[in-house]
Amino acid sequence: MTRKICVITGSRAEYGLLRWVMQGIKDDPNLILQVMVTGMHLSPDFGLTYKEIEADGFFIDRKVKILAESDTPVEISNSIAKGITGCAQALNELNPDIVLLLGDRFETLSAAIAAYVALIPIAHLHGGELTEGALDEAFRHSISKMSHLHFVAAEEYKKRLIQLGEDPKNIYSVGGLGLDNIDKLKLFDKKELENKLQIEFRNKNLLVTFHPVTLSDVSSDLQFRELLNALSNLEDTTIIFTMPNADTGGRQLIKMIDKFVQENNNAKVFTSLGQQTYLSCILHTDAVVGNSSSGIIEAPSFKKGTINIGNRQLGRLQAGSIINCEPKEKQILGAIKKLYSSSFQLGLRDITNPYGNSGASEKIIKVLRNISLHGTTKKAFYDL
Repeated sequence: MTRKICVITGSRAEYGLLRWVMQGIKDDPNLILQVMVTGMHLSPDFGLTYKEIEADGFFIDRKVKILAESDTPVEISNSIAKGITGCAQALNELNPDIVLLLGDRFETLSAAIAAYVALIPIAHLHGGELTEGALDEAFRHSISKMSHLHFVAAEEYKKRLIQLGEDPKNIYSVGGLGLDNIDKLKLFDKKELENKLQIEFRNKNLLVTFHPVTLSDVSSDLQFRELLNALSNLEDTTIIFTMPNADTGGRQLIKMIDKFVQENNNAKVFTSLGQQTYLSCILHTDAVVGNSSSGIIEAPSFKKGTINIGNRQLGRLQAGSIINCEPKEKQILGAIKKLYSSSFQLGLRDITNPYGNSGASEKIIKVLRNISLHGTTKKAFYDL
């Protein structure tokens, strides 16, 4: 008997991690893939990235539009509410056997609530992690408590889920999903990437992604201003920006990026690069700069440095290639100086990624195919 797996995705970064799991479900004769898209995928402001999913050969079964035209706390809450009702209706129509969710965004929280109430088993990917500078921290743990199967990126995260009361027999340590992309995608060489992006690499090159910091005493735009001030001091440097997430204050950061790019001919911004192009950028730039999880999880596998600004990613496992600094111009410039030092560059050769190697997707597919779902939705708190 075939098993229907409904994958729900709300952002380009999330889909990039889910792609090979989706492909594995699609190719498995014992599984049926259902795809539901929501959130940023359906917003023109964020590139209508559902088209990338279709371009990869996936059929989208349902589109649940939830984003408002502003990102105030009230509108984010409204989006969560719309996500619950929209996902509930779509799940009622699709009637999947398992809902597959990744990460910690508010769209994912909406989908989890809808699936949990409908008594549909939830498989959650990348739970147990910490990001103490973002609302996503609470969202992630809440999703974990509503989930029935867990696929984590490291043993430390498995221990944290057990601490949250999740049964160890339902937790699988599979490694970081982003590493599968590095292994499976053919990346562009430097000249191909320059032609594709219509940029010219200089002596120094940086890939910058800065997302809103939703749990901080200092606003995201003030922190981002410090970063832009630091970047404006750099010479002979190409700066590639990717757009921030649709979190509280995200649209203000977009305006600041657009203004910076207009005033600096060494900078260029892209709404959505796609995984192949984004990973090619990591390969051919000197570092990932900002506060994105990709600088923590994927960049170390390329033996590239990461300048991690502020506390948005505070709590994640980190390789020795990560340079942490405060969101202050002087500290950021100090981190950039350290990045280009001969001692730091030499040390990158020996970096080991704590998130392991590729292969997470295959491990997840095997569990989804074979695990018994009898009694899955009746959870008991696992006491230590």
